[in-house]
Amino acid sequence: MTTTSQFLVQKDNIREGRIDTREVPPLGDGAVLARIDHFALTANNVTYGVMGDRIGYWKFFPVESEGEGVIPVWGFAEIVESAHPEVPVGERIYGFFPMASHLVMQPAKVSEGRFVDGAQHRAGLPPVYNSYTRVGAEPDYDGDLDDAHMVLFPLYATSFCIYDFMQDHDWYGASQVVVLSASSKTAIGCAYAIAADASAPRSVGVTSPRNVASVEKLGLYDEVLTYDSLDDIDASIPTVIIDMSGDGGVLGRLHDHLGDSMKYTSNVGVTHYDANTMPPGFIRERSEMFFAPGHIQKRHKEWGPGVFEKRAHDFWKDTALKSRDWLTIHREQGDGAVKQAWSAVAMGKTPADEAWVVGF
Repeated sequence: MTTTSQFLVQKDNIREGRIDTREVPPLGDGAVLARIDHFALTANNVTYGVMGDRIGYWKFFPVESEGEGVIPVWGFAEIVESAHPEVPVGERIYGFFPMASHLVMQPAKVSEGRFVDGAQHRAGLPPVYNSYTRVGAEPDYDGDLDDAHMVLFPLYATSFCIYDFMQDHDWYGASQVVVLSASSKTAIGCAYAIAADASAPRSVGVTSPRNVASVEKLGLYDEVLTYDSLDDIDASIPTVIIDMSGDGGVLGRLHDHLGDSMKYTSNVGVTHYDANTMPPGFIRERSEMFFAPGHIQKRHKEWGPGVFEKRAHDFWKDTALKSRDWLTIHREQGDGAVKQAWSAVAMGKTPADEAWVVGF
């Protein structure tokens, strides 16, 4: 009998967590058991926890204990047991997993390059999270990029979605885009896309004083400011905001400063989730939570099968290679490493130019 470990957090306080160990039940017909070898932990996973109820992230990997949940992660796994004729033992896959050592899956819609986890409780959840890549079928697979894939692909895929969304809406007529939490990896991905597009608005990155030097060194934003310099942003020109912070105080001040020039705010992340309550100055009627899977489904209908995936993959690979110049990834193994990494990420103590890849 296989023993599995998973990291459970308190839903109302995701900083608090514990490791739960139990035996994996025997596989049913058509099921497989995946051993998760490594996964990334970034601020993206904090967003999954904070939005667990609103968007449904707790539903992917439900647990029996009341008030607790498993944070979803992106990582690699190997099939170690199989009762499915098309998914053999030894198959290596990439995708959306629980923060755990194992996952029982029910492969469906199996093709040469991927399959879907057809577990009944996942049927109504966004398809992008239920699809798993069969690594051996990738024509340009590069194992040296595995850690970068875990850390950056989910973030830069979102970056590409945000950029594509804004471009699709003609940047709401803006001639300036303000990116909050400009040192975050998803923000940097957006900055790569904007900097490569000569027709995009000028970009202003806003970050904390401790990150100014590293953000300026990237050379991606036209201007870098700190949160106490919001009044230096030109309020006379139409502006869109890409918000990675979820900091209500900052957004309220910025909306109040820009007034009618604030054409649209895309709320993407909640890196400052402790300050997530929006004040009276926040302009709700021109703000909207950005949900990448919804944009991906829209593009699937408009572009056809596989087109979005190829464009996002090409963007990710190009920017991941560029990101080697500034990103340090810490790879660790064991229960203690998982606890340490999650504490650092959930408490906001991981420097912007670092990331974690861990496994049980």
